[in-house]
Amino acid sequence: MKKSFCTSLIISLIGLTSLQACAQQTEQEIPVAKSADKYELELIAKGIQIPWGMAWLNEQDLLVTDRAGELRLIRDGKLLDQKITGVPKVHAQGQGGLLDIELDPNFNDNGWIYFSYSGYEGDGEGYNTSIMRAQLKDMALVNTQLLFDGAPNTTATKHYGSRIEFDNDGYLYFSIGDRGKRDVHPQSLEYDAGKIHRINSDGSIPESNPFVSQPNAHKSIYSYGHRNPQGMAKHPQTGAIWSHEHGPRGGDEINIIKAGANYGWPEITHGINYIGTKITDETSREGMEQPDWVWVPSIAPSGMEFVTSNKYPQWQGHVLVGAMKFAHLVLVELDGNKVTGHSKLFEGAGRVRSISTHPSGDLYLGIDGMGIYRIVPKV
Repeated sequence: MKKSFCTSLIISLIGLTSLQACAQQTEQEIPVAKSADKYELELIAKGIQIPWGMAWLNEQDLLVTDRAGELRLIRDGKLLDQKITGVPKVHAQGQGGLLDIELDPNFNDNGWIYFSYSGYEGDGEGYNTSIMRAQLKDMALVNTQLLFDGAPNTTATKHYGSRIEFDNDGYLYFSIGDRGKRDVHPQSLEYDAGKIHRINSDGSIPESNPFVSQPNAHKSIYSYGHRNPQGMAKHPQTGAIWSHEHGPRGGDEINIIKAGANYGWPEITHGINYIGTKITDETSREGMEQPDWVWVPSIAPSGMEFVTSNKYPQWQGHVLVGAMKFAHLVLVELDGNKVTGHSKLFEGAGRVRSISTHPSGDLYLGIDGMGIYRIVPKV
């Protein structure tokens, strides 16, 4: 088992030999990145209130989901007035709505576009996270196919997840938060909530999924014990799926996702309840994964992107994460698969919701209430 984050934090940051500081939620200070003065944000387009997800169709066309339920197209840096039709009915309330979007790895051949949303398709009253794919023709979604509908539905309007990512083998991963029922959903394989799922691109279940042969388990589940993962990205070298998730008060996490692994929520956590009371005294337990990084205090992470472009040499090989709570971008520093530190960029920029890489390597940010921005070198 990996060394616990609390132990690492105490040794590396404050030099204590007792775990007492972690129980008291010792806060980390996020330093300013050394490269922070080398780049600036350039406004590309306004008009999308909550840009939850972004996907480049080509070098000119950027698809952006607005959580309110609209799918918009930015072409050559201009937001088109015409909205894309054919979007499914979404429950756009609380944290729900039209959420992430991702292209098929073979998009140039098949044209499939995948998106997640809070839908009504599941069993029972309420709504849950759904996954659909469609093709785009003349500003309309056509050939729509519902691939997955989370079960059971609930009238809660929080913790939908929901990010989408393909791995190198063409499997589609997506996250569903615990839907506000932490004591029921995350640790039970009979519920879809509080999980990361894996399906084939057509919605069928891979025979190699870890719980395919387990009675009563939902066969699409790939990992469990999650609270509310709102970031997911594929490591460009290893191909592993990385995810981050909202903790409660403190305890936001980064995790490398493993087949069949239990990430512990709510049995173990480095966070506490919003009102300051304990959730559990345990931060580790045999058989449960330790996070690869923990933020205390919480940063409210959203969006996640490995930096592969040589346009940002100081960031190449590291990860960018939006910090909605503190209105900046976080550079998560890596040494291979190991998180070694973090620093902040663009203080005061706003609630960074989504991050995307243009085919040319330029990085784009979707910021709540502000618009779509490109990261450019300072002249």
